Amino acid sequence: MTTTTPVSGPHTHAPGGVTTQMGWVILALLPATAFGVYLFGWPALNLLLITVLAAIAFEVISLRIAKRPVTPFLMDGSALLTGLLLALTLPPWAPWWIAVLGAGFAIVVGKHVFGGLGQNLFNPAMLARVALLVSFPLEMTTWVTPQPMFAEGSPGFIEGLAITFGLAAIPDAMTGATVLGETQTGFSRDLGLSETLPGVYDPMQQALGFIPASMGEGSALLLLAGGLVLMARRIISWEIPVAMLGTLAVLATVFMLIDPERFAGPGLHLISGGVMLAAFFIATDPVTSPSTMRGRLIFGAGCGLLIYVIRTWGGYPEGIAFAIILMNGLAPLIDHYLRPRTYGRTRGGKPLEPKASAPAAPITEKRP
Repeated sequence: MTTTTPVSGPHTHAPGGVTTQMGWVILALLPATAFGVYLFGWPALNLLLITVLAAIAFEVISLRIAKRPVTPFLMDGSALLTGLLLALTLPPWAPWWIAVLGAGFAIVVGKHVFGGLGQNLFNPAMLARVALLVSFPLEMTTWVTPQPMFAEGSPGFIEGLAITFGLAAIPDAMTGATVLGETQTGFSRDLGLSETLPGVYDPMQQALGFIPASMGEGSALLLLAGGLVLMARRIISWEIPVAMLGTLAVLATVFMLIDPERFAGPGLHLISGGVMLAAFFIATDPVTSPSTMRGRLIFGAGCGLLIYVIRTWGGYPEGIAFAIILMNGLAPLIDHYLRPRTYGRTRGGKPLEPKASAPAAPITEKRP
C-alpha cells in the first residue's frame, strides 16, 4: 500500500505570502493616492514621499539595531505600506517634521518595540496618527481646500517645497474645515444641521473628494473600488468592512430618525472622513484584527460603533484612529473567547465521538 504525506496543512488557503499581500494592498491604494496628490498638488506629493522614505529609513535602522537581515524584511513591503497609510491620513500640506515624527513612531514604537511584523498589537499607522493628533493638534487639523496640480493658483514645485519645509506660510484663503469639523462647530454654537450643512456639504463633491481633507479622504469611490478589488482577490475578507460600514449606517439612520437636526444621516457618515480607507485598508490588517469570522464581525461592528460615538459626542470630529486602536486592544480578548473549533473536537474541547460507519460493500472480482 502506498501512502502520501501531505506537504502542507490541508485546510490552509492563502492568497500568497506577505510580500504578495502587501503588494496588492499598495496597488489597490494607488488610484486614490494618485488622485489625492493631484487634488492637493506638490506639497501633498512632497509629504507623501517624505513619509514613505522616513518609514523605510526607520525600518532599516530598527532592523540593524535588532541585528536582523535588512533586505528580506525590507522587501516584504510592510514599511512602505505603513508609510503610505500614514501619509494618507495626514493633512496634505502638513510640515515635513510631522511626516518624519509620525513615520518614526509608527515603525519604531508601533512595530519594532513589539518584536516586528506579525507581533504588533496596534496598527502602526493609526498609533502614529493618534500620537500626532494628541501632541500636535494645530498641525494635524490644518486643512486646505483642493488645489489641483498645475491648476491656476496652485503652488508650483518650488513653492510646494517651501510650504512643506516651513519656508512659506499657508495662505488663509486656502484653508478650510472638514464637513465633520463644521458640524461639530455648529453644534457648539447651538446650530442645527439645516443651518450648518448648506454651503459646506455637497454629497457628490464629498464622494469625489473635492473637499478639505486628507489624501486618504480624497475619493470615497476610488477607495471603495480598491477595497472591492482586495475582497475579490481574497486579500481581505468581507466581515470587517461590512460590519463596520453597516453598524455605522444603522446607528446614523436610527439617530437621524430620532432628531434629524442634531444627527447626520448615514450618507454623510459613510462618505466623510476616512471611513472607506479604514474599513478596507486599515481595520482589515490581519495582525491586529481577530482571526475568526465571528470575531471579525464583532471587531468591525465595534469599530463602527466607536466611530459614531466619538464623532457624535466626543471631543474630536473624526474618531477612526481612536476606534481602531481601541478595538486592536480588544482583538486578543475576542480571539480568546471566540476560538474556532479544533478539528476532531467539540467547541468545548472534548474529542468527538466516532460515528459508526456503514459496512463496506463486498468486493466482487470480475473474471474475463
